[in-house]
Amino acid sequence: MSKTIMVVDDEKSIRDTLKEVLTYAEHEVVLCSSGKEALKLLPEARPDLILLDVKMADMDGIQTLRRIRELDHDVVVVMMSGHGSIATAVQATQAGAWDFMEKPLDNVRLELTLRNALEKASSDRDAAHFHRETEARHTMVGRSDEMEALRQTVARVGPTPARVLITGENGSGKELVARAIHDNSSRARQPFVEVNCAAIPSELFESELFGHMKGSFTGATADRPGKFEQADGGTLFLDEIGDMELSAQAKVLRALQEGEVTRIGGAKAFRVDVRVIAATNKDLPHEIAQGRFREDLYYRLNVVPIRVPPLRERREDIPLLIHHFEKQLAGGAGAATKRFDDEAVERLAARHWPGNVRELRNAVERLLILSPGKNVGVRDIGRLLAGGAEEALLNTVGGAGMSLEEFLADAEKTFLAARLAEFHGDRTSAAKSMGISRSLLTKRMQKFGLGGEGA
Repeated sequence: MSKTIMVVDDEKSIRDTLKEVLTYAEHEVVLCSSGKEALKLLPEARPDLILLDVKMADMDGIQTLRRIRELDHDVVVVMMSGHGSIATAVQATQAGAWDFMEKPLDNVRLELTLRNALEKASSDRDAAHFHRETEARHTMVGRSDEMEALRQTVARVGPTPARVLITGENGSGKELVARAIHDNSSRARQPFVEVNCAAIPSELFESELFGHMKGSFTGATADRPGKFEQADGGTLFLDEIGDMELSAQAKVLRALQEGEVTRIGGAKAFRVDVRVIAATNKDLPHEIAQGRFREDLYYRLNVVPIRVPPLRERREDIPLLIHHFEKQLAGGAGAATKRFDDEAVERLAARHWPGNVRELRNAVERLLILSPGKNVGVRDIGRLLAGGAEEALLNTVGGAGMSLEEFLADAEKTFLAARLAEFHGDRTSAAKSMGISRSLLTKRMQKFGLGGEGA
């Protein structure tokens, strides 16, 4: 594949010779007769490799290299010199050169150096692209002290082989943290395999996790590796592990202890190199006390505990999250050019988000798609997120022939319905947010026909 190579040398004969060799190899060549010219052309040329002479008038190669590093920290630079010495080579390496060649240039040495340098350039570029992709996918947004502490913990834990137990409420971002740990580890280019322990039927759980052999049970029409084998070399993320049945917990514990798994119906044990990260929204010590979770498995998993804070503990991050989702969702239906008014952002930041970041993201997406104007305003929030509460109340105010008692009753019913919707029917939380008892809320609901028995 053709690469762009910049040649920086004040000797025309050297420039011409290198141009001929590099052009023959089907590379694009940018010729510069001085360090100043190279610095001027660098931003536009964006070379994959720079061949830089050490001894030049005006600005020598070492000075030029230092300036190049200020403009482009990653470009691969190979130094050339007809007056080479060990001291010069050391100085060039310290300044950021990848290799050093002595003049006159030997064709075999030149070809080998070019091949190795371009392979490094390609590898560095792929790594940078991979880092940018994973960073964009799994950015932990927020400037709060809680999020800064969480980022620091992920940075420290990621490079280690330690197992991690992530706790936090639903929607708080536990999977995001698990992926960030994986992306910050030496396993980043290996599989990240997720298992939702709450979503797999108990009769299929062992097969899903450990695999099965053909004919081992009805429907087993072929050999199938389980999630442990699929994650070999990488990370296995056991989400909602607090919902795993005790029988399955025993088998997971054995796999962690022995570092191997056996498929259902098989006799051969498969060695697996897997880092396990688990997550739960449950209080596992309480589950242990109730006999629903194995204490030995808990200690195997809880090498490094990480708690993801709920959104209510980091409200200052909500505006940042809203704008992050704006950019992330841009290009979706109806979302390309819309933004949230400042007042709308303030209103969203003041709301209660029991579903945490997941609920906030869904709300932002809904508002971007369904709001009729160019921007999302406060009225859109009331109309689209609270079941039309504000709009319904305005209609009630304008209702003809209503008595005060009828108006107050309609207003109360609208208010209660909106607050219950906000808390997904959780009466205890809704009552607490309104400053009334749960029993009083239940009575008012019965009066207005708002649902039967519930949480």
